[in-house]
Amino acid sequence: MIDVTHVRDVTDENFAAEVIGAELPVLVEFTADWCPPCRQMGPVLRALATEEADRLKVVQLNVDQNPETTNAYKVLSMPTFMVFRGGEPVKAMVGARPKRRLLEELSDVL
Repeated sequence: MIDVTHVRDVTDENFAAEVIGAELPVLVEFTADWCPPCRQMGPVLRALATEEADRLKVVQLNVDQNPETTNAYKVLSMPTFMVFRGGEPVKAMVGARPKRRLLEELSDVL
């Protein structure tokens, strides 16, 4: 059983399997250890991962440790959120936001 309360970490090595090949839409947070707004999003993403576990997979990618994926999607600001559906990025958002606003912004892709 996967612990759905945990936001999984993905890497350059497993991004294709975890995100591109996922059956559910995937919300990827491009994050960094040195980014205060990214840390602020932790509890929001964990709550989202728990509440929407049947409709959405939530993962994090550390931009410093995974430059290939970060560069491939031209991520320049942290946090950047991207939603992938059917292996394609369908939405991108930059910056920390409250859970309610994040859910509103995700409503058209869920």
